[in-house]
Amino acid sequence: MKLTKFLPYLVSESTPLSMGEKLRATLGAFFATLIVGLVSSQFLQGGGLHIMVTSMGASAVLLFAAPHSPLTQPWPLIGGHMISAFIGVACAMLVPDLWAATALAVSLSILAMHLTHSLHPPGGAIAMMAVLGRDHGIASDFSFVLAPVGLNALLMLLMALAINNLLGRHYPARAYPTRDKKHQHDDPKPLDRLGIGMNDLQQALRDMDVYLDVSEADLKQIYSRAGVHAYQRKMGEITCGDIMSRDITTVEFGTELEEAWAQLRFHKIAALPVVDPARRVIGIISLVDFLKRANLKTYETFEDKLIKFIRRTPGMSSEKPEVVGQIMATPAVTAQEDMHIVELVPLLSDHGLHHVPIVNAERRLVGMVTQSDLIAALYAGGNRPEGATP
Repeated sequence: MKLTKFLPYLVSESTPLSMGEKLRATLGAFFATLIVGLVSSQFLQGGGLHIMVTSMGASAVLLFAAPHSPLTQPWPLIGGHMISAFIGVACAMLVPDLWAATALAVSLSILAMHLTHSLHPPGGAIAMMAVLGRDHGIASDFSFVLAPVGLNALLMLLMALAINNLLGRHYPARAYPTRDKKHQHDDPKPLDRLGIGMNDLQQALRDMDVYLDVSEADLKQIYSRAGVHAYQRKMGEITCGDIMSRDITTVEFGTELEEAWAQLRFHKIAALPVVDPARRVIGIISLVDFLKRANLKTYETFEDKLIKFIRRTPGMSSEKPEVVGQIMATPAVTAQEDMHIVELVPLLSDHGLHHVPIVNAERRLVGMVTQSDLIAALYAGGNRPEGATP
Protein backbone atom coordinates (compact mmCIF):
# COMPACT_ATOMS: atom_id res chain seq x y z
CA MET A 1 0.00 0.00 0.00
CA LYS A 2 1.11 3.52 -0.75
CA LEU A 3 1.72 5.88 2.14
CA THR A 4 -0.18 8.62 0.26
CA LYS A 5 -3.39 6.65 0.82
CA PHE A 6 -3.09 7.26 4.56
CA LEU A 7 -1.78 10.82 4.28
CA PRO A 8 -5.18 12.46 4.94
CA TYR A 9 -5.32 10.55 8.24
CA LEU A 10 -1.74 11.42 9.22
CA VAL A 11 -1.76 15.13 8.43
CA SER A 12 -4.42 17.29 10.05
CA GLU A 13 -6.25 19.98 8.08
CA SER A 14 -5.23 23.07 10.00
CA THR A 15 -7.23 26.30 9.89
CA PRO A 16 -5.96 28.53 7.05
CA LEU A 17 -4.09 31.47 8.56
CA SER A 18 -2.28 34.40 7.02
CA MET A 19 1.49 34.65 7.40
CA GLY A 20 0.95 37.80 9.45
CA GLU A 21 -1.13 35.90 12.01
CA LYS A 22 1.52 33.17 12.23
CA LEU A 23 4.24 35.76 12.80
CA ARG A 24 2.15 37.48 15.50
CA ALA A 25 1.83 34.17 17.35
CA THR A 26 5.58 33.58 17.02
CA LEU A 27 6.58 37.02 18.29
CA GLY A 28 4.04 36.91 21.10
CA ALA A 29 5.29 33.56 22.37
CA PHE A 30 8.93 34.72 22.15
CA PHE A 31 8.52 37.88 24.19
CA ALA A 32 6.13 36.31 26.72
CA THR A 33 8.40 33.34 27.42
CA LEU A 34 11.46 35.59 27.66
CA ILE A 35 9.84 38.03 30.09
CA VAL A 36 8.29 35.30 32.26
CA GLY A 37 11.70 33.68 32.62
CA LEU A 38 13.55 36.91 33.36
CA VAL A 39 11.03 38.18 35.91
CA SER A 40 10.69 34.81 37.66
CA SER A 41 14.46 34.60 38.04
CA GLN A 42 14.35 37.83 40.06
CA PHE A 43 12.07 36.26 42.69
CA LEU A 44 13.11 32.59 42.80
CA GLN A 45 16.33 30.89 43.75
CA GLY A 46 18.06 28.16 41.79
CA GLY A 47 18.02 27.55 38.08
CA GLY A 48 16.14 25.86 35.28
CA LEU A 49 13.00 24.05 36.42
CA HIS A 50 13.20 25.66 39.86
CA ILE A 51 12.45 29.01 38.19
CA MET A 52 10.28 28.19 35.16
CA VAL A 53 8.16 25.08 34.61
CA THR A 54 8.08 23.45 31.18
CA SER A 55 4.29 23.72 30.86
CA MET A 56 4.75 27.45 30.19
CA GLY A 57 5.95 26.49 26.72
CA ALA A 58 2.72 24.65 26.00
CA SER A 59 0.71 27.52 27.47
CA ALA A 60 2.54 29.99 25.22
CA VAL A 61 1.52 27.97 22.16
CA LEU A 62 -2.12 28.08 23.20
CA LEU A 63 -2.19 31.70 24.39
CA PHE A 64 -0.64 33.15 21.24
CA ALA A 65 -1.59 30.67 18.52
CA ALA A 66 -5.20 30.14 19.71
CA PRO A 67 -6.06 33.10 22.01
CA HIS A 68 -9.83 32.71 21.49
CA SER A 69 -9.90 29.08 22.58
CA PRO A 70 -11.84 28.27 25.78
CA LEU A 71 -8.68 26.43 26.91
CA THR A 72 -6.62 29.63 26.96
CA GLN A 73 -8.81 31.99 28.95
CA PRO A 74 -7.56 33.44 32.27
CA TRP A 75 -9.27 31.00 34.64
CA PRO A 76 -8.21 27.83 32.75
CA LEU A 77 -4.64 29.16 32.60
CA ILE A 78 -4.36 29.96 36.32
CA GLY A 79 -6.79 27.39 37.74
CA GLY A 80 -5.68 24.57 35.47
CA HIS A 81 -2.04 25.04 36.47
CA MET A 82 -2.49 25.44 40.21
CA ILE A 83 -5.13 22.73 40.67
CA SER A 84 -3.05 20.25 38.66
CA ALA A 85 0.13 21.19 40.52
CA PHE A 86 -1.61 20.59 43.85
CA ILE A 87 -2.86 17.18 42.70
CA GLY A 88 0.58 16.28 41.34
CA VAL A 89 2.33 17.10 44.63
CA ALA A 90 -0.32 15.19 46.61
CA CYS A 91 0.07 12.08 44.42
CA ALA A 92 3.85 12.29 44.69
CA MET A 93 3.57 12.31 48.49
CA LEU A 94 0.88 9.65 48.89
CA VAL A 95 1.64 7.08 46.13
CA PRO A 96 5.02 5.35 46.43
CA ASP A 97 5.13 3.82 42.93
CA LEU A 98 6.42 6.42 40.47
CA TRP A 99 4.40 5.39 37.42
CA ALA A 100 1.18 4.80 39.32
CA ALA A 101 1.57 8.23 40.91
CA THR A 102 2.20 9.78 37.51
CA ALA A 103 -0.86 8.21 35.89
CA LEU A 104 -3.05 9.07 38.86
CA ALA A 105 -1.86 12.69 38.91
CA VAL A 106 -2.58 13.26 35.21
CA SER A 107 -5.97 11.54 35.22
CA LEU A 108 -7.18 13.23 38.43
CA SER A 109 -6.04 16.58 37.07
CA ILE A 110 -8.22 16.10 34.00
CA LEU A 111 -11.22 15.29 36.18
CA ALA A 112 -10.57 18.25 38.51
CA MET A 113 -10.14 20.67 35.61
CA HIS A 114 -13.38 19.46 34.03
CA LEU A 115 -15.27 19.86 37.31
CA THR A 116 -13.89 23.36 37.92
CA HIS A 117 -14.25 24.51 34.28
CA SER A 118 -10.51 25.13 34.11
CA LEU A 119 -9.45 22.65 31.43
CA HIS A 120 -5.97 23.63 30.25
CA PRO A 121 -3.82 20.92 28.54
CA PRO A 122 -0.52 22.07 30.13
CA GLY A 123 -2.14 21.26 33.48
CA GLY A 124 -1.57 17.57 32.75
CA ALA A 125 2.10 18.32 32.10
CA ILE A 126 2.54 20.18 35.38
CA ALA A 127 0.88 17.35 37.32
CA MET A 128 3.31 14.90 35.73
CA MET A 129 6.26 17.20 36.41
CA ALA A 130 5.34 17.39 40.09
CA VAL A 131 5.56 13.61 40.39
CA LEU A 132 8.64 13.04 38.24
CA GLY A 133 10.49 15.87 39.95
CA ARG A 134 9.96 14.68 43.52
CA ASP A 135 13.35 12.97 43.69
CA HIS A 136 15.15 15.99 42.24
CA GLY A 137 13.97 18.64 44.69
CA ILE A 138 11.70 20.31 42.15
CA ALA A 139 8.32 19.67 43.82
CA SER A 140 9.19 18.58 47.33
CA ASP A 141 6.15 20.22 48.98
CA PHE A 142 3.04 22.28 48.27
CA SER A 143 5.03 25.51 47.97
CA PHE A 144 5.60 24.31 44.38
CA VAL A 145 1.96 25.27 43.68
CA LEU A 146 2.60 28.94 44.43
CA ALA A 147 6.16 29.20 43.14
CA PRO A 148 7.21 28.59 40.50
CA VAL A 149 3.82 27.38 39.11
CA GLY A 150 1.52 30.13 40.36
CA LEU A 151 4.05 32.89 39.70
CA ASN A 152 4.81 31.63 36.18
CA ALA A 153 1.12 31.30 35.30
CA LEU A 154 0.30 34.79 36.59
CA LEU A 155 3.17 36.36 34.63
CA MET A 156 2.17 34.45 31.49
CA LEU A 157 -1.40 35.73 31.88
CA LEU A 158 -0.18 39.33 32.18
CA MET A 159 1.91 38.85 29.04
CA ALA A 160 -1.06 37.36 27.17
CA LEU A 161 -3.26 40.31 28.15
CA ALA A 162 -0.69 42.88 27.11
CA ILE A 163 0.79 41.31 23.97
CA ASN A 164 -2.39 39.90 22.40
CA ASN A 165 -4.21 43.22 22.71
CA LEU A 166 -1.19 45.14 21.42
CA LEU A 167 -1.18 42.81 18.39
CA GLY A 168 -4.82 43.61 17.67
CA ARG A 169 -6.40 40.49 19.18
CA HIS A 170 -9.23 40.54 21.71
CA TYR A 171 -8.03 38.73 24.82
CA PRO A 172 -9.65 37.43 26.90
CA ALA A 173 -12.39 36.30 24.55
CA ARG A 174 -15.64 38.23 24.86
CA ALA A 175 -18.73 36.39 25.99
CA TYR A 176 -21.45 36.12 23.36
CA PRO A 177 -23.89 38.98 24.08
CA THR A 178 -27.41 37.91 25.04
CA ARG A 179 -28.91 41.41 25.27
CA ASP A 180 -29.28 44.02 22.56
CA LYS A 181 -27.54 46.99 24.19
CA LYS A 182 -28.52 49.45 21.47
CA HIS A 183 -32.28 48.90 21.82
CA GLN A 184 -32.23 47.53 25.40
CA HIS A 185 -34.18 44.31 24.86
CA ASP A 186 -33.52 40.58 25.04
CA ASP A 187 -34.78 39.63 21.58
CA PRO A 188 -32.18 38.08 19.27
CA LYS A 189 -30.73 40.34 16.61
CA PRO A 190 -32.58 40.28 13.28
CA LEU A 191 -30.04 38.00 11.63
CA ASP A 192 -30.24 35.57 14.57
CA ARG A 193 -34.01 35.13 14.41
CA LEU A 194 -33.91 32.87 11.35
CA GLY A 195 -31.75 29.84 10.67
CA ILE A 196 -29.32 28.50 13.25
CA GLY A 197 -29.23 30.43 16.53
CA MET A 198 -26.90 30.25 19.52
CA ASN A 199 -29.29 27.96 21.40
CA ASP A 200 -29.27 25.57 18.44
CA LEU A 201 -25.46 25.47 18.45
CA GLN A 202 -25.36 24.85 22.20
CA GLN A 203 -27.91 22.04 21.94
CA ALA A 204 -25.95 20.43 19.11
CA LEU A 205 -22.80 20.44 21.26
CA ARG A 206 -24.72 18.84 24.12
CA ASP A 207 -26.04 16.18 21.75
CA MET A 208 -22.51 15.39 20.51
CA ASP A 209 -21.21 15.27 24.13
CA VAL A 210 -17.67 16.25 23.12
CA TYR A 211 -15.41 19.11 24.15
CA LEU A 212 -15.09 21.48 21.21
CA ASP A 213 -12.06 23.76 21.34
CA VAL A 214 -13.82 26.87 20.05
CA SER A 215 -15.73 29.56 21.91
CA GLU A 216 -19.46 30.04 21.43
CA ALA A 217 -18.90 33.51 19.99
CA ASP A 218 -16.34 32.23 17.46
CA LEU A 219 -18.59 29.30 16.53
CA LYS A 220 -21.47 31.70 15.88
CA GLN A 221 -19.21 33.99 13.86
CA ILE A 222 -17.91 31.06 11.78
CA TYR A 223 -21.48 30.04 10.97
CA SER A 224 -22.48 33.61 10.10
CA ARG A 225 -19.47 34.18 7.84
CA ALA A 226 -19.99 30.84 6.11
CA GLY A 227 -23.60 31.85 5.47
CA VAL A 228 -22.44 35.15 3.94
CA HIS A 229 -20.04 33.34 1.58
CA ALA A 230 -22.75 30.87 0.59
CA TYR A 231 -25.20 33.70 -0.13
CA GLN A 232 -22.58 35.55 -2.16
CA ARG A 233 -22.04 32.44 -4.26
CA LYS A 234 -25.78 32.10 -4.84
CA MET A 235 -26.42 35.75 -5.70
CA GLY A 236 -23.34 36.47 -7.75
CA GLU A 237 -21.12 39.52 -7.48
CA ILE A 238 -23.63 42.28 -6.72
CA THR A 239 -21.68 45.14 -5.15
CA CYS A 240 -22.61 48.31 -3.33
CA GLY A 241 -21.65 50.23 -6.45
CA ASP A 242 -24.34 48.37 -8.40
CA ILE A 243 -27.23 49.40 -6.13
CA MET A 244 -26.18 52.73 -4.59
CA SER A 245 -27.72 56.12 -5.30
CA ARG A 246 -25.12 58.30 -7.01
CA ASP A 247 -26.74 61.73 -7.02
CA ILE A 248 -26.07 62.49 -3.36
CA THR A 249 -26.81 65.69 -1.47
CA THR A 250 -24.07 66.44 1.04
CA VAL A 251 -23.22 69.03 3.68
CA GLU A 252 -19.95 70.12 5.25
CA PHE A 253 -18.82 70.63 8.83
CA GLY A 254 -19.61 74.35 8.73
CA THR A 255 -23.02 74.06 7.05
CA GLU A 256 -25.61 75.86 9.18
CA LEU A 257 -28.27 73.73 10.83
CA GLU A 258 -31.11 75.59 9.15
CA GLU A 259 -29.67 74.83 5.71
CA ALA A 260 -29.09 71.14 6.54
CA TRP A 261 -32.63 70.81 7.87
CA ALA A 262 -33.98 72.43 4.70
CA GLN A 263 -32.04 69.92 2.57
CA LEU A 264 -33.45 66.98 4.52
CA ARG A 265 -37.01 68.26 4.16
CA PHE A 266 -36.71 69.32 0.50
CA HIS A 267 -35.28 65.98 -0.68
CA LYS A 268 -37.52 63.98 1.72
CA ILE A 269 -34.57 62.01 3.06
CA ALA A 270 -33.58 61.06 6.60
CA ALA A 271 -29.80 61.55 6.55
CA LEU A 272 -27.02 63.52 4.85
CA PRO A 273 -23.33 62.60 4.60
CA VAL A 274 -20.97 65.22 6.02
CA VAL A 275 -17.87 65.58 3.84
CA ASP A 276 -14.65 67.55 3.87
CA PRO A 277 -13.42 69.59 0.85
CA ALA A 278 -11.94 66.40 -0.64
CA ARG A 279 -15.37 64.64 -0.37
CA ARG A 280 -14.14 62.25 2.31
CA VAL A 281 -16.89 61.32 4.76
CA ILE A 282 -16.29 62.74 8.24
CA GLY A 283 -19.76 62.12 9.69
CA ILE A 284 -23.45 61.78 9.00
CA ILE A 285 -26.37 63.93 10.15
CA SER A 286 -29.94 62.65 10.39
CA LEU A 287 -33.35 63.79 11.54
CA VAL A 288 -32.67 62.00 14.81
CA ASP A 289 -29.63 64.19 15.46
CA PHE A 290 -31.81 67.29 15.23
CA LEU A 291 -34.57 65.92 17.41
CA LYS A 292 -32.39 64.58 20.23
CA ARG A 293 -30.37 67.83 20.45
CA ALA A 294 -33.42 70.17 20.53
CA ASN A 295 -34.35 69.21 24.12
CA LEU A 296 -37.78 67.95 23.03
CA LYS A 297 -38.89 66.45 26.33
CA THR A 298 -42.55 67.39 25.98
CA TYR A 299 -44.91 67.76 23.05
CA GLU A 300 -46.47 71.07 24.14
CA THR A 301 -43.68 73.19 22.66
CA PHE A 302 -42.31 70.69 20.15
CA GLU A 303 -42.49 72.95 17.11
CA ASP A 304 -41.26 76.07 18.89
CA LYS A 305 -38.26 74.32 20.41
CA LEU A 306 -37.29 72.69 17.11
CA ILE A 307 -37.51 75.98 15.20
CA LYS A 308 -35.48 77.78 17.87
CA PHE A 309 -32.82 75.06 17.76
CA ILE A 310 -32.52 75.09 13.97
CA ARG A 311 -32.43 78.85 13.41
CA ARG A 312 -29.14 80.66 13.61
CA THR A 313 -28.51 82.63 16.77
CA PRO A 314 -27.91 86.34 16.07
CA GLY A 315 -24.59 87.81 17.18
CA MET A 316 -21.09 86.44 17.56
CA SER A 317 -21.66 83.91 20.35
CA SER A 318 -24.13 81.11 20.97
CA GLU A 319 -24.92 78.63 23.72
CA LYS A 320 -26.37 76.06 21.30
CA PRO A 321 -24.96 74.20 18.28
CA GLU A 322 -25.04 76.27 15.10
CA VAL A 323 -23.40 74.10 12.44
CA VAL A 324 -23.65 70.49 11.27
CA GLY A 325 -20.27 69.49 12.66
CA GLN A 326 -21.48 70.15 16.20
CA ILE A 327 -24.31 67.60 16.11
CA MET A 328 -23.32 65.06 13.44
CA ALA A 329 -22.71 61.41 14.26
CA THR A 330 -19.03 60.60 13.92
CA PRO A 331 -17.19 58.55 12.86
CA ALA A 332 -19.58 57.57 10.10
CA VAL A 333 -19.86 53.89 9.15
CA THR A 334 -19.01 53.58 5.46
CA ALA A 335 -18.71 50.76 2.93
CA GLN A 336 -16.50 50.31 -0.12
CA GLU A 337 -18.17 50.47 -3.53
CA ASP A 338 -16.73 47.04 -4.46
CA MET A 339 -18.07 45.41 -1.25
CA HIS A 340 -20.65 42.66 -1.77
CA ILE A 341 -24.12 43.80 -0.71
CA VAL A 342 -24.49 40.83 1.68
CA GLU A 343 -21.86 42.46 3.91
CA LEU A 344 -24.23 45.42 4.36
CA VAL A 345 -26.89 43.28 6.01
CA PRO A 346 -25.34 43.33 9.54
CA LEU A 347 -24.80 47.10 9.30
CA LEU A 348 -28.39 47.86 8.32
CA SER A 349 -30.05 45.27 10.57
CA ASP A 350 -28.06 44.37 13.67
CA HIS A 351 -26.42 47.81 14.02
CA GLY A 352 -29.64 49.71 13.40
CA LEU A 353 -28.34 51.88 10.55
CA HIS A 354 -30.69 53.17 7.84
CA HIS A 355 -28.15 54.75 5.48
CA VAL A 356 -24.59 53.75 4.64
CA PRO A 357 -22.35 56.14 2.66
CA ILE A 358 -20.37 54.36 -0.07
CA VAL A 359 -16.77 55.37 -0.73
CA ASN A 360 -14.17 54.49 -3.35
CA ALA A 361 -10.61 53.29 -2.91
CA GLU A 362 -9.52 56.85 -2.07
CA ARG A 363 -12.18 57.04 0.69
CA ARG A 364 -14.13 59.67 -1.29
CA LEU A 365 -17.93 59.63 -1.25
CA VAL A 366 -19.44 58.11 -4.40
CA GLY A 367 -22.95 57.10 -3.30
CA MET A 368 -25.38 56.02 -0.62
CA VAL A 369 -27.22 52.76 0.10
CA THR A 370 -30.42 52.72 2.14
CA GLN A 371 -32.39 49.87 3.65
CA SER A 372 -34.84 50.09 0.74
CA ASP A 373 -31.99 49.74 -1.78
CA LEU A 374 -30.69 46.66 -0.02
CA ILE A 375 -34.10 44.98 0.33
CA ALA A 376 -34.78 45.47 -3.39
CA ALA A 377 -31.37 44.08 -4.33
CA LEU A 378 -31.69 41.03 -2.07
CA TYR A 379 -35.15 40.31 -3.45
CA ALA A 380 -33.97 40.61 -7.05
CA GLY A 381 -30.83 38.54 -6.39
CA GLY A 382 -32.72 35.86 -4.48
CA ASN A 383 -35.15 35.41 -7.36
CA ARG A 384 -32.44 35.35 -10.01
CA PRO A 385 -32.55 32.11 -12.08
CA GLU A 386 -29.76 29.68 -11.25
CA GLY A 387 -26.72 30.33 -13.42
CA ALA A 388 -27.96 33.73 -14.64
CA THR A 389 -25.53 36.61 -14.61
CA PRO A 390 -26.31 39.37 -12.10
